[in-house]
Amino acid sequence: MELYELGIKAAQEGLSKGEFTSMELVESIISRVHAVDGKVGAYLTFDEEGALELAKANPGAVPIAIKDLINVSGQPCTCGSKILKGYVSPYDATVVKNLKSNGFIPAGRVNMDEFAMGSSTENSALGVTRNPYALDRVPGGSSGGSAAAVGGDLCIAALGTDTGGSIRQPASFCNCVGVKPSYGRVSRFGVTAFASSLDQVGPMTKSVEDAAILLKAIAGHDDMDGTTPLDAVPDYPALLEGATLKGVKIGLPKEYFEVSGFDPEVKRITEEAIRRCEAAGAELVEVSLPHTEYAMAVYYIIAPAEASANLARFDGVRYGHRSDKAVDVMSLYMKSRAEGFGPEVKRRIIMGTYVLSSGYYDAYYGRAQKVRTLIKRDFDEAFAKVDALLTPCSPTPAFRHGELQDPLTMYLNDLFTIPSALAGVCAASVPSGATSAGLPVGVQFICGGFEETRLLKVCKAFEEATGRVSPRREV
Repeated sequence: MELYELGIKAAQEGLSKGEFTSMELVESIISRVHAVDGKVGAYLTFDEEGALELAKANPGAVPIAIKDLINVSGQPCTCGSKILKGYVSPYDATVVKNLKSNGFIPAGRVNMDEFAMGSSTENSALGVTRNPYALDRVPGGSSGGSAAAVGGDLCIAALGTDTGGSIRQPASFCNCVGVKPSYGRVSRFGVTAFASSLDQVGPMTKSVEDAAILLKAIAGHDDMDGTTPLDAVPDYPALLEGATLKGVKIGLPKEYFEVSGFDPEVKRITEEAIRRCEAAGAELVEVSLPHTEYAMAVYYIIAPAEASANLARFDGVRYGHRSDKAVDVMSLYMKSRAEGFGPEVKRRIIMGTYVLSSGYYDAYYGRAQKVRTLIKRDFDEAFAKVDALLTPCSPTPAFRHGELQDPLTMYLNDLFTIPSALAGVCAASVPSGATSAGLPVGVQFICGGFEETRLLKVCKAFEEATGRVSPRREV
């Protein structure tokens, strides 16, 4: 096995035994990036010299790829957008500080949909990222670069962010584990905001145990983020010991299995996952999340509204792109933003500004928040009956580049991940199988707020019952 093929646990064990050094681990990844990333396009930048220096100074450290909206001191942070071209971060995000203090090296910045708005990474203004399992297909989004890097063995693990499914859907497409922690479990300080009441940083890894190790490293209270609780972070890896599905009540939300546009092969793989859970001793319970049908509409009111407010700071004045066609202050704002933002970002800013405008706030944003509360109650009631929910992760496997031109059709890729994001609970995608064409498919497990221990144990037990899913990869 090449060093770049290792996961976090195996890398940490090899380092502790002296089988190889952090420098050799970084060098192996650099070699792999040089060999195949020209085909995949996962990375936007890779500070090879900086990563090697950190590895030399921290001989037991493991390199991690970073989604390009998380600030790392001295590195660019473009958010996949022209408007931040040339910006170099002057500070570390809290998750990056946590990584460094727990034996990880932030090495290489990976591509994403511009400002995390998209489900395919096709909205990046800075490059094309391809699925390592099928180069003519997308890696998912918005954390498509993170998923492609993990799935293509271009990194040991990666950080992504999830607002409405941006960790879980690409993890499903690229055959890796992706965990969306509960809202508040991980600090957002230093993470460029898309929708502040939804954004959450999470691990994208080669196994559930690796996800537990990385989540423990990045989670915890932060004075700079008031959503993070004071409670101590559980020892997630240690608590995986003896994970089993025996006696676990798994809910099957009927609304998730009645949607149109559900790919037959994804449905087959999901049903096989359900049978494997039952064979492993789980008790299956049908549950209802009756307000699921409103989740998409609610999300595409709340998220654009918050994006409209958050992205107002990108105006060409202090940093990033500044139009050379401006003649006064107003034209500086307008031209810089028009030139710097891509079509999808502009679309969502316009939608968000509209729903927040005078005369429409109560009719749209206010009402959406009330329905969001009902969606949260649905999950609370379900978790009073079951330990976890099992659902599809995405309605389809990875689709071809350019196949989905209609924005509304693209939005439907997050059909199964948006409700849990609105509820603020934790969820994960775990590899479950492959289509007849060899495309990876993951299933989603969902647990209650701050129930990451339970979620990871269920995912670990499912992973063990399923075995490692290994579709043929193109790179």
